[in-house]
Amino acid sequence: MNAEVLMFIVYLVFMLGIGVWFFFKNKNGGEKTYFLGGRQMGPWVSALSAGASDMSAWVLMGLPGAIFAFGLGEVWIAIGLGIGYTLSWLYQAPRLRRFSIVANDSITIPQYLTNRFLSKSRALQLICAIVFLVAYTIYAASSIKACGTLFSTVIPALNETTAMYIAALIIIAYTFLGGFSAVCWTDFFQGLLILGAMLIAPIFVLFMGETISFTNISNDVPGFWDAFSNWKSIVSGLAWGLGYFGMPHIIIRFMSLRSQKELRKSAKIGISWTVIILLFAAIIGIVGRAVPDVSSSITTNNELIFINMVRRYFPAILSGVLLSAVLAASMSTADSQLLAASSAFASDVYKPIFRKDKASDREMLWAGRIVVLIISVIAVLIAANPNAASIMGLVSNAWGVFGAAFGPTILLSLFWKRFNFAGAIAGIITGALVDILWLSFLSGTGIYEILPGFIVSLIVAIVVTLVTDKPSDEVEQLFDKATSPEIEN
Repeated sequence: MNAEVLMFIVYLVFMLGIGVWFFFKNKNGGEKTYFLGGRQMGPWVSALSAGASDMSAWVLMGLPGAIFAFGLGEVWIAIGLGIGYTLSWLYQAPRLRRFSIVANDSITIPQYLTNRFLSKSRALQLICAIVFLVAYTIYAASSIKACGTLFSTVIPALNETTAMYIAALIIIAYTFLGGFSAVCWTDFFQGLLILGAMLIAPIFVLFMGETISFTNISNDVPGFWDAFSNWKSIVSGLAWGLGYFGMPHIIIRFMSLRSQKELRKSAKIGISWTVIILLFAAIIGIVGRAVPDVSSSITTNNELIFINMVRRYFPAILSGVLLSAVLAASMSTADSQLLAASSAFASDVYKPIFRKDKASDREMLWAGRIVVLIISVIAVLIAANPNAASIMGLVSNAWGVFGAAFGPTILLSLFWKRFNFAGAIAGIITGALVDILWLSFLSGTGIYEILPGFIVSLIVAIVVTLVTDKPSDEVEQLFDKATSPEIEN
């Protein structure tokens, strides 16, 4: 245990060091530097940062735990995510970067959507900010909960709630200090760590396991190998992929790249990384079930499968490094969520509404940092609540809201010239409401709420656009400029 704790400390000090470094490096930078890194991110950093900010602890705990407990029917989540992420990089990323630059050099998703329609109304920014604050608080709670579970498992004397507070303080520290640059660079190193851990652990266990039996799995979990028995699982799993088109903390990485040329390279790196991660998340669940020494150690919490596997088969120093990957997955997502929520509030609510665009860069930075603190406190309270959902449950709730609310609207804004401001507002509100109502009253149907939310949001956005006035000539010219092949930088 001491060796594992030592590795945790080394890892956490390194993450804090990155935050301090960028605090001093960018101390004279402005709002764009803090919230978007000045659009100076390279392909490797952007790709791994996008992946790491997406793959929170659910990819090391939630997804392997679901496959371990219920079988290959849960693998459709990984397949859906792999397809969605690939399509997002190939088709959404190039256009979003161009559009965000042409739309008055927008640095947040709400700001982009408002500038895309050359609107003077702040309604869209305010609506987006509200959705951001609610959904990101829930999302961050899942990451903080995972940190607490890990710490309390490795250090039994440490209370899980206390562990959550410690994790939250560290995440707040480097996000608070370094902003987007610190978040991206910590995500870069965390992405490498996550990849290494997921490749090493199941392969090593397969070679070192004293007894391995894939044939007896069906006796422990009837129907484990049947991935096609439940059409609802297939549809709901594939629907997870829709979330990528509206996930602000992921797609904002597309906007931060230095050039369109580097975006292509970043896409190859990001897609490859994510596909490998999703594949090995499924393998961890299967291997955990096939190795009796591991499967027998799981009594109540299936999400501990990776942690138990690592602690059972690796020496303390190495297990400390591998378990740091769980911390990496949790923190790399939480920091991105906190920054996206704070940027939405500071840039899209505080500056235009409360300060009438008179806030200085320094004031904007501190407004964003204060929001980071507030959201973190609320997220810890949610995570510490005994009645809170599982890590996977919290992630699925937030993922559904974002995908349903923003996915259709962002896609239409990038690919449909006729799309207008009224349609965007209607699509976002409808998607969020349908998703929440389906979760509250129709979750028993077995259909993931993102699917009906996304479909209804898309239909409403199109209908409202068609029955209202078409965009102005200036808005159409903006669309033409953003889609011009001449824009390559």
